[in-house]
Amino acid sequence: MEVQALLITFREALEALLIVGIITSYLKRVNHREYTKYVWLGAALAVAASVGVAMLFQLVFTGFAAMGSEIYLKIGIMVVSTLLLTQMVFWMAEHSRDMKKSVEGKMDQFITTGNVIGMVIHSFLVVLREGVETVFFFAAITHGNIGAAMQGWGAATGIAIAALVSYFFFKGTMRIPLKTFFKVTGAFIVLIAAGLLVQAISMMQDIGLIGSVMPHVYDLTWLLPEHPIDYEHYVRDHGVAPVFSGEVGVFLKALFGYSSMPSLEEVIAYIGYFVVVYLLVASRRGQKNVAVEKPPAAALDENKKCVM
Repeated sequence: MEVQALLITFREALEALLIVGIITSYLKRVNHREYTKYVWLGAALAVAASVGVAMLFQLVFTGFAAMGSEIYLKIGIMVVSTLLLTQMVFWMAEHSRDMKKSVEGKMDQFITTGNVIGMVIHSFLVVLREGVETVFFFAAITHGNIGAAMQGWGAATGIAIAALVSYFFFKGTMRIPLKTFFKVTGAFIVLIAAGLLVQAISMMQDIGLIGSVMPHVYDLTWLLPEHPIDYEHYVRDHGVAPVFSGEVGVFLKALFGYSSMPSLEEVIAYIGYFVVVYLLVASRRGQKNVAVEKPPAAALDENKKCVM
């Protein structure tokens, strides 16, 4: 859980800090530092609002638990988080290149009109979006115990690393292209999303919401049990210990959704998820190539139309 919290918090905090940093750097460059305080005010209000959202979310989850329906909420959170994480990766990959230009354009509008409230609201919404997404993802990886993720070392470390990276980035000592940087972190986020999807399917099968054609496609308990209890049971039944500890299995299950005895549906969902992501990536690349490298004949036809 802590590693997941670190990656998610790092990603979300970095995105928010980069946008706020772009805004404040631009204001300094165009000699309008007096507006910087309003940007930070909006960011601070968004952080406070995100904490409020976390408390409200926890209250709602507790209410579902009291009604005995928390398992359904957990499943829903995991499925929605999978979709949100995937969408987040694609959105950042597509907008990281022109992010600076877009943000600076909005700031120009606010400066020209003297719209201080617009600056506050803009920075508030930017940071709030990341904060709400973080709360939702924390609920997914902790099965509803958001407080545990917020108080753990993973969240604090993720924020610290994001702040450090942002600092070096704006100081000019870090030359890593944003698009490449977000591709690397996005790969890990996609693995987490796939794991959440598989865990949601496993939960649905545990409560009988969906069945299974083949409950256990294979059994890797002898190599890597997914929990210390499975480790102990294997030693008791076979008289020998598995190759790896159950603690390793717990870590991989929390991070990537590892299962030592997956059902056929889990295996299909896991592989299918990566196939869909790959097809989406290939499709977007194809669209970009068509837009950039327009066939000469098509370009000629357009020129003829313009002349006519």
